[in-house]
Amino acid sequence: MLLPRIVIAGVHSGVGKTTVAASLMKALTLSGLKVQPYKVGPDYIDPGYHTEAAGRWSRNLDAWFLDGEGVREMFARSAGGADVSIIEGVMGLYDGRGAGDEGSTAHVARLLDAPVVLVLDARSMARSAAAMVLGYKNFDPEIRLCGVILNRVGSERHYRLLKEAIEAGAGVPVLGRVSYSPGVELPERHLGLLPAAERKNVKLLLEQMAHQIKEGLDLDMLVKLARSASRLGPPARRVFPEAPMRPAARLGLVLDCAFNFYYRDGLELLSSLGAELVTCSSLEGGLPPDLDGLYIGGGFPEMFAFPEMFAGEIARNSEFIDGVRKAHSSGMPIYAECGGMMFLSQGVTDFSGHRHPMAGVIPGETIMLGKRAALGYVTARVLGDSILAPAGSIIRGHEFHYSELKGADPSSYAYLLKKEGEERSRSDGCAAGSLLASYLHLHFAGCPEEARSFVKACRDYRIRRAYL
Repeated sequence: MLLPRIVIAGVHSGVGKTTVAASLMKALTLSGLKVQPYKVGPDYIDPGYHTEAAGRWSRNLDAWFLDGEGVREMFARSAGGADVSIIEGVMGLYDGRGAGDEGSTAHVARLLDAPVVLVLDARSMARSAAAMVLGYKNFDPEIRLCGVILNRVGSERHYRLLKEAIEAGAGVPVLGRVSYSPGVELPERHLGLLPAAERKNVKLLLEQMAHQIKEGLDLDMLVKLARSASRLGPPARRVFPEAPMRPAARLGLVLDCAFNFYYRDGLELLSSLGAELVTCSSLEGGLPPDLDGLYIGGGFPEMFAFPEMFAGEIARNSEFIDGVRKAHSSGMPIYAECGGMMFLSQGVTDFSGHRHPMAGVIPGETIMLGKRAALGYVTARVLGDSILAPAGSIIRGHEFHYSELKGADPSSYAYLLKKEGEERSRSDGCAAGSLLASYLHLHFAGCPEEARSFVKACRDYRIRRAYL
């Protein structure tokens, strides 16, 4: 398959690769190309901007969640209808799980045999930039480093100096530059990028960013490099069924500004396995009728991080809360991740110390902390049979939260979580009957058996409901 593709990598986190990648996606889309966006790693925020920029769902390519064949399958099934695929990396080019390479941008670039363009923050740099680029070029001979984009360039003279030094000293072409323009960059808050769902006028911002990058970058050369990528052989089908199954259960998906952390390929896998996804909002209205299951994802930063955000609004939506309580009491399968688990707890105390009552279907109070509680990949051992997996199963997941659940029932813990490098495992979540809630984020395309189990639980509930 001839699938034009290119990876936008960074020398490290914070160099502006998300701003560059989203700007490129928007600029190429405005030029008339069909752009398919991707993000390396377990990120929910950047794909939101990608989707806004390209008008196509951004997808996560995570080699630790999906393994090599899974990455190739997820890429091939969505890249075929695009003129070019833009893959934004994670952290620095070679930063992977622990001290190794697994899950890194370089790992994904090798799996897809994709050319790499390196984004470098040029502030306060001159000839040293050439040494940095040369090191990245030579570190892994399998990585085809084909270009450099200079971000936050101070002046035309600064740009010419950098370009000459890098091309002469490292032998890598400089494709252009992005000058610093206050206000024309993706907004941040202290826990990270502001989600696209919360950012007002995001369309206008992306158009401004696209215009800026078009002025300073050789877009034709970038597309030419993407088209120079080698042909990819057909992936060994492993996750998605050959043909989608007929809908067998109506699965409610809570999707709004508070809950929007979902992996697109994971949702599509649930659909292909027979789940009819029905979206609803925690902020207004109740649950849709005739549901057979409920999936409540997370939100950033955990949707309750600030009192002026969503906690109070959700707490006032008694129609939604009452619907969830009734669904739980009826035995409907409910699966919740991170912010979803917080909503199911007795209440949430925000950063200001104000408590917001929540659904109260699991024991414990959620407390927002002044520092990050957990971040990174974890391996989860299932402690008891649940709607996702039997006891003893091992599942790969990811954590990212600034809160903790206090007063949980130890007899109903869902998982023992183990992070690489940690000596001890940690108990997490709640699994009781038809409910499973935890801080663990899963990519269902990376654990297809758990996806099948969830859909089966919803289908079984539908059958029982028919006889009630």
